[in-house]
Amino acid sequence: MKIYIKGGKVFLPDNRTLYKTLIIEDQIICDIIPEGYTPGNNDKVVDATGKWVVPGFIDLHAHGALGKDTMDGTQDAIHTLGKFFASHGVTSYLPTVWTSTPELMMKAIDNVKNCPQPEDGARHLGVHVEGPYLNVEYRGAQLKDLIRKPDPIEYQKWLDTGIVKLITIAPENEGALEFIDLAVDQGVEFAIGHSGASYEKVIEAADHGVKQATHLYNGMLGVHHRNPGTAGAILTDDRIFAQIIVDGVHVHPAMIKLAVRAKGVYRIILITDSIRGNGLSDGDYDYYGQKFTVIDGIARTPEGGLSGSTLTLDQALRNMIKFTGMSLNEVLPMATSVPAEAMGWGGQRGVLKPGADADVIILNDDLVVEKTFVLGKEVFSK
Repeated sequence: MKIYIKGGKVFLPDNRTLYKTLIIEDQIICDIIPEGYTPGNNDKVVDATGKWVVPGFIDLHAHGALGKDTMDGTQDAIHTLGKFFASHGVTSYLPTVWTSTPELMMKAIDNVKNCPQPEDGARHLGVHVEGPYLNVEYRGAQLKDLIRKPDPIEYQKWLDTGIVKLITIAPENEGALEFIDLAVDQGVEFAIGHSGASYEKVIEAADHGVKQATHLYNGMLGVHHRNPGTAGAILTDDRIFAQIIVDGVHVHPAMIKLAVRAKGVYRIILITDSIRGNGLSDGDYDYYGQKFTVIDGIARTPEGGLSGSTLTLDQALRNMIKFTGMSLNEVLPMATSVPAEAMGWGGQRGVLKPGADADVIILNDDLVVEKTFVLGKEVFSK
């Protein structure tokens, strides 16, 4: 059976949007043709007239939602997250673990490895390990007493699973560069985060293969005109993709505009840093000692610091357009092809072209998600 998505404004890899018919078969996009076609008797036709047909979003940094978290270490948690994220246009993501005991972190990693893909939600494509090899002075909401130096015995267990795809690290820590060298050779990506690394240390880390930065500006040494610091190095090194939380709380809109001007569209990655309180009403949350309170959708620790977000990726897209004045066509890559490129998935995910994964979403004129297809299967309809 083929699926014909007709009448929509299809976002093409060259950033043009044209009225086309997108055809899906056997989990991939098999063709994109001009209007006019003859479907078979068993084929499905989806009318997207006047709507946007765009690649599914990719979230490289998401912890939880609807009361569930990657750290729960259960299939129910991962499937709940996949379904929630798909309702906001995410078709693939990296479940993200945070600083905890070695046992709990390993349990969460093993769970993602062994968890079957959900039938009705976004695919989990690996694990993002955010911690515990961080700088305690820039820990944010991460638990101080559990932050530690890179431990070869511990991290070798992560690597042996084959499911860890991205690791956030403070490169100034003793043993960090040795870990980076080992894991990069095995295809693992690294992001600088929760770090007070000097400008020079960031450049050195990039020389060792670090290609990303975790939530730019947040949890890192900021910019000074005589001391560029961690953030200054990230902004000026073209090798580094910068993840950023565009909720209007974590980063001022002016600094978002500055990041886009410094990095360009193709080095900015929209992330959510979504926490278990996302999708729920305000309230208090506690998981193994990591406490936070959500008030008016903003999550804070008891000390008043920010603790992840309740942002969704479709809202991040709308916010980026609002904050920068950029067009949808300019912003879309930040949630689609750019994260794919940063993870080495370029050309297969995050784009609409023949041969690519059939991860597709349909947006209305308000850029609200109306339908989500994961590998050609409709998993959400508004």
